[in-house]
Amino acid sequence: MALSDLLYPDNPKRKQELIQLHQELLDCMSTNFHATNKLVGVLNEHLGCTITPIKMRESSTVKENCEIIIQVMGEIQHQVQKIDSDMKEKLEPVLYQKLYDIKEPELEKIAIAQRVFSMIFGEATSTAAMVAIKLLGSNHLTLSVSKLIGLLAQIGASVLGGVSITIIGLGLEMILHAILGAMERSQLLTAVRSYEKHLAEFKAASEKYQHAIHEVTSLVRQQVQ
Repeated sequence: MALSDLLYPDNPKRKQELIQLHQELLDCMSTNFHATNKLVGVLNEHLGCTITPIKMRESSTVKENCEIIIQVMGEIQHQVQKIDSDMKEKLEPVLYQKLYDIKEPELEKIAIAQRVFSMIFGEATSTAAMVAIKLLGSNHLTLSVSKLIGLLAQIGASVLGGVSITIIGLGLEMILHAILGAMERSQLLTAVRSYEKHLAEFKAASEKYQHAIHEVTSLVRQQVQ
């Protein structure tokens, strides 16, 4: 038993809580990587984007993996903004406003978007237009991306941000040395509670993000069938 455990007998429980929280975070991040790649695939295939798919790096820290997904989310945001700029530039103001009018039939919006893409690419499918409309009109996706970027930045800066994502398999004391060193009981308890709060918010935001992506990708599958 470590000396710190003799001095602070409830530390082992707190330490185990931190390890469990860390594993929950990694599982959630892995799901977000997968969902993000599904959206990247749709953008690349149907909208002519060239975004590179991402992969969790097992030799890197939590913070570094957070930065990987933040970067690709920023690229997705940039592509959506570019689509909006193209629409605004090439459409008459009345038609452009129709794209954001919730009362306007979606089929009409898709037809308008397809017209713009035909100008840009020379030819455009209705699937590409539908994807563009879903991305432009999805406040759900826009807000969830922004929220998740903020939470990822917070987690990267948290007490476990500097820990390698593979450290779970290296043994309890090595994990705790890497995470906390000689952290005292009060610090350990604060770290656990802070991490619980970050993780709860991250899970909720991740669910919304994944659901928003599922909506877009499911519609694409239906469209191409």
